[in-house]
Amino acid sequence: MTQFASVSLASSAINTTPSAIPGSPNDNYSRLLAPITVGKKRFRNRAIMGSMHTGLEDDPANAPKLAAYFAERAQGGAAAVVTGGYSPNQLGVLSPYAQPFNNHEMVQAHKQVTAAVHEHGSLAFLQLLHAGRYAFHMESVSASATQAPISPFPSRALSDEEVAQTVQDFANAAKLAAQAGYDGVQIMGSEGYLINQFLSSRTNQRDDRWGQQRSLFALEVARAVRKAVPADFLVDFRMSMLELVEEGQTQTEILELARGLEEAGVDMLSTGIGWHEAQVPTVITSVPRAAFSWATALVKKHVNIPVISSNRINTPEVAEQVLAGTWDDTGVETDFVSMARPWLADPEFINRVQAGHANQINHCIACNQSCLDHVFENKRATCLVNPRAGYETQLTLQPINGGHVGAGEPAGKAYPEKAAPKAAVIGGGVAGLFGAEALAKRGYSVEVFEAADTVGGQFRLAMQIPGKEEFHYSLQSVLARLDAQNVKITASTPMTAHEAFAAGFDEVVIATGVRPRIPEIPGIEQAMAGEFDVDVITYAELLSGAKQAGNKVAIAGAGGIGFDVAEYLVEAPTSADITAEPTPATINEWESAWGVSRRADLPGNLERPHPPRAQREITMLQRKPSPQGLGLNRTTGWVHRISVAAAGVKQVSGVAYMKIDNDGLHLNVPVSDAVKTSKAIRKAQKAGDKAKVAELEDDLKNNRTDTVLDVDTIVLCTGQESVVEADFESLTEDQRSRVHVIGGADVAAELDAARAIRQAVELVSELKR
Repeated sequence: MTQFASVSLASSAINTTPSAIPGSPNDNYSRLLAPITVGKKRFRNRAIMGSMHTGLEDDPANAPKLAAYFAERAQGGAAAVVTGGYSPNQLGVLSPYAQPFNNHEMVQAHKQVTAAVHEHGSLAFLQLLHAGRYAFHMESVSASATQAPISPFPSRALSDEEVAQTVQDFANAAKLAAQAGYDGVQIMGSEGYLINQFLSSRTNQRDDRWGQQRSLFALEVARAVRKAVPADFLVDFRMSMLELVEEGQTQTEILELARGLEEAGVDMLSTGIGWHEAQVPTVITSVPRAAFSWATALVKKHVNIPVISSNRINTPEVAEQVLAGTWDDTGVETDFVSMARPWLADPEFINRVQAGHANQINHCIACNQSCLDHVFENKRATCLVNPRAGYETQLTLQPINGGHVGAGEPAGKAYPEKAAPKAAVIGGGVAGLFGAEALAKRGYSVEVFEAADTVGGQFRLAMQIPGKEEFHYSLQSVLARLDAQNVKITASTPMTAHEAFAAGFDEVVIATGVRPRIPEIPGIEQAMAGEFDVDVITYAELLSGAKQAGNKVAIAGAGGIGFDVAEYLVEAPTSADITAEPTPATINEWESAWGVSRRADLPGNLERPHPPRAQREITMLQRKPSPQGLGLNRTTGWVHRISVAAAGVKQVSGVAYMKIDNDGLHLNVPVSDAVKTSKAIRKAQKAGDKAKVAELEDDLKNNRTDTVLDVDTIVLCTGQESVVEADFESLTEDQRSRVHVIGGADVAAELDAARAIRQAVELVSELKR
């Protein structure tokens, strides 16, 4: 690795020495909780709520909702909040219906946001983001005429005059942000947006001054913004500290840019990692915690301004170590940590740390399912484990004696002169546990009954999947909160609604979840009874450790659970333990698997990946003739598809299950490649070639052959069915009105923890008592 001379960290503009927090109940977080002054602005601690687009930004009429959203995070202790991205002009908006931050209507709307944030002691930053070729509309522009692989729209090159005008547009937007009451702006210069597109030869093939010096646009924007705003207004530049794309910037170029930005008057440098089109994951749960802190630390060694670490920092312990420079052995202290999704999950993040209740933090599992996936689907971003996120003014938990309970607040003190109403939650999966928490917040006396010997349901199984270890900590945190709210959990105790009412409960919530569905295949019952040499087991039996897989495995079903099981089997565990703390991959192991290099001279810091290879024969089967994994979540599905393919897992689509016997799994499959044929059908359909479509469909349907898959284990990932009790008819009409079925017990199709938890919280919020 190229060595760089270190520079002094001292600066008159920044106080970097963590001080003891008076009365702090936990000295282990002294750096995280230490105040710091940058310029003339005082940050009360080192935890910044990072930028995340919510979908509320696009219309100024949403300002009250946005104000409530940020107010809860400010009230919960965030030192500063950073908004989602706002374009400085119309060409740079992310979507065609979004408004740029270039008019006084936006200024007036955002005065509500900044007032709400300042009321609770936080600073507020507006992010300025020109989407460039990532703009999802037909007028997208870039440094050069290119098309992003994740966009259907080609971009045109900005003219020299347009580039100069865009620089001025950034300055004007920053000036308006100051008028709206913001304490600073964050200039988005990373993740593959316009400024990043000028910085990289991947997208900048210009031969004028903007191409001969690719950093010129970024530096001119920084200078113009600094000149346009008051001296005490902070300018933060989010720079791409690791590109992770071919032809991306080298570390040497990134460090040169960092020094240039400091000279241009930037007050702070935030971390951006990877482009959105990168084929290396950067934020999902399989990425090790703080995996990129070394890149931020490297920049910190070469500048004299505060530097902010980010990406996969989701616990105060990790944040403290990153700030101290002891995470990943960087030896370099950084000044702030930026966390976006963890603040979605728990608005009370810092308050809980200060109160000595860090174990109760509603843990972000980095699933992207309800936040980033929603953004890319033009839905409002929220959170799987906190469905109130983004809906603060709509989804409230009123104590049953009046008032309001927000996230993290104590249970309502209901009925002081008589006992609180009692609620029984039957089922200790995530729907039941989060429903129980919501009930306790409203003031109910709650008891959870679980038939199994441990609670957690599908989360217990999910945390066995490599890369999903975070589910373990989410489960531990909700149990800690339930304990703090005196919710009683009774395991190994089946319960019915009839029994619950007989025991004196007023409300009964049925959250008994799902069980694996067993498909109708001749011979399957005998195989499951052990009558054949082929073992047939369910995904639940495998992941719970009840049964093990052999060396030749067929996975029946290629949905989300099928991919999870495939990745689990690639690691070749001998046995699962759903009670043990899972062990995630180390940063070095992950870097090797994905080809992430720390060499300063490599464009994009990419080298040849060395993914793990399966130690057993694994075949994934799917009835549909289409490519497998198309239904996986948008921002994470591609990672699973790449991982499974790289591990050598065989995939067969368009299968029909004929029977199971001692010879193995009998299948009827297309003679031609089903996936290629289905793609050809879609192409012919788009071209309007009906004759070709008919020919290909006939081939897929009739040109088939029988085959036998020689396997010793078949794992069933063929869907789920609800587990519901059958004694509802014995209840009175009044009792039936007080029984509520949620989660998988209500709808088993497409098992969805986000839907289950949201349904639980919505139900509790609407209970009348």
